[in-house]
Amino acid sequence: MKRFTRFALALASCSVAGLAAAASIPAGYPGNYAAIVSAAQKEGKVIVYSVTDTAAVKPLIKDFEAMYPGVKVEYNDMNSTELYNRFISESAAGGTTADVLWSSAMDLQIKLVNDGFIASYASPEKANMPAWSTYQDQAYGTTFEPLTIVYNKRLLAASEVPQTHADLARIIKANPDKFKGKVTTYDIEKSGVGFNYLTQDVRVGGNAIWDMVKVMGGSGVKLQSSTGAMMERISSGENLIGYNIIGSYAFTKAKKDPSIGYVYPKDYTLVMSRLASVTKAGKNPNAAKLWLDYLLSKRGQTILANDADLFSIRSDVAGETSMAGLTKQLGNSLKPIQVGTGLLVYLDQAKRLEFLKQWQQAIKK
Repeated sequence: MKRFTRFALALASCSVAGLAAAASIPAGYPGNYAAIVSAAQKEGKVIVYSVTDTAAVKPLIKDFEAMYPGVKVEYNDMNSTELYNRFISESAAGGTTADVLWSSAMDLQIKLVNDGFIASYASPEKANMPAWSTYQDQAYGTTFEPLTIVYNKRLLAASEVPQTHADLARIIKANPDKFKGKVTTYDIEKSGVGFNYLTQDVRVGGNAIWDMVKVMGGSGVKLQSSTGAMMERISSGENLIGYNIIGSYAFTKAKKDPSIGYVYPKDYTLVMSRLASVTKAGKNPNAAKLWLDYLLSKRGQTILANDADLFSIRSDVAGETSMAGLTKQLGNSLKPIQVGTGLLVYLDQAKRLEFLKQWQQAIKK
């Protein structure tokens, strides 16, 4: 029996070694990376909590699992507020929770870093990332996604398609009957990403943004908590135009739906990034490192841009759905949201309440 046990253990050890040998370790990674791969394969899985639809990331998951045999991706998609609250409650309870958090609510991700929930990990891909997109080896931007104005191509004339933020206000004011109840944007009281985007709008655009919000409020704006809900209503004609809609979703929808058009505002286009972080509470830390590095790698970023339509953040990934492609098209009008403590300003309770009060006064005019 003991001889059989020793044989079984030896066989298992050989199997793990074989898997590690089969894994495709990227060129230029540190010499000890094979040990991380082997440890990840012993863990067997990585648990990811994300706001990105499962359908969109299936190509990424399939390629990652092929690259690292024996490491399965347990992927859970949810909205940004649910992701934050679920992770906090599970961490407090000490049970199983996410190994990696991947969220477009940039401010909430930085809050988790600030509150001590995130592990430090110096990814070997960090040198390939823009300086503005990483924070303390704990939060890594993975995408380069512009925020757009989306409109119904069937129901708006070319002259009614805004090219700037001021244009949006002007066009709504010029035809109040047409746009009454037909404008949509985020309900920032319910949407974490919507709140974050508007605070960044005000940071870049100043009081002119509040003027625009007042015009939308006067039009009887319809508030939603998700990008998908806004685009469905624009597609059907229930709404004609939507503000601050994530460009990657607009790009994907427009490919399939001829009624969807979108504009990158020419005065400035905010760019958000989905932040990925390795958690301290996760039970599979090595598999978490593999997933993070894969998301940041040229291989992962190419699939992310070409198959998931999420827009690559790497300068060496080309094409329409990449930072390089968008920079060529839009130049200095692109305003990426800096990853760092500046994102925490409006999470201060007093500042948050003050901002919400100003928004309520403007939107419910």
